[in-house]
Amino acid sequence: MPSHSDDWSTRHSVLATARRAAALINALTDGLPDPAGVADVLRAYGEPEPIVLTTHDVAGMRAAAALLRHVFAAEHADDAASALNRLLREHTGALRLTSHGGSTPWHPHLDHDDDASWDEWLLASSCMALTVLVWDRQRPPGRICASSSCQNVFITQGSGPERRYCSRRCATRERVAAHRRSRFAGQPGGDG
Repeated sequence: MPSHSDDWSTRHSVLATARRAAALINALTDGLPDPAGVADVLRAYGEPEPIVLTTHDVAGMRAAAALLRHVFAAEHADDAASALNRLLREHTGALRLTSHGGSTPWHPHLDHDDDASWDEWLLASSCMALTVLVWDRQRPPGRICASSSCQNVFITQGSGPERRYCSRRCATRERVAAHRRSRFAGQPGGDG
């Protein structure tokens, strides 16, 4: 039977933390995100209650998300590592272990203390997870969706060809648009 710490470790694994980072970046990039919507993303990724976010908190998190997008824009591991090294140097504290006063299993943090602001926590925890993924895979940890109508970030994973789109929906939409363009170009009066 799994223990409470096993459940906690699964919800806070490196990959889960990286996926949470991507989900938060996406939620924070669109327009003026509502604090309640951002809190819902945090809950969906296992952050404990109470989650109370103000518009000021969300503004700081948006700034952190903008910085983290540079890691997802990296084409090569060297570029991702450079972006992460800059973020680690300029925005995080020293690596430390915490159990949040015994309320969680021991785990690493890069924020300055357990009472760090939401933006510092987002940047530090995301940098930690993305750094481990670059280290483990020797490639960028994620991408920005290649769809011209979508700017979502996503975590790349697994073996096989690298994904270009954040979802099947974006991939299908782009494939259909390319097909329509090629059919139009081949018709009389088309650009073909």
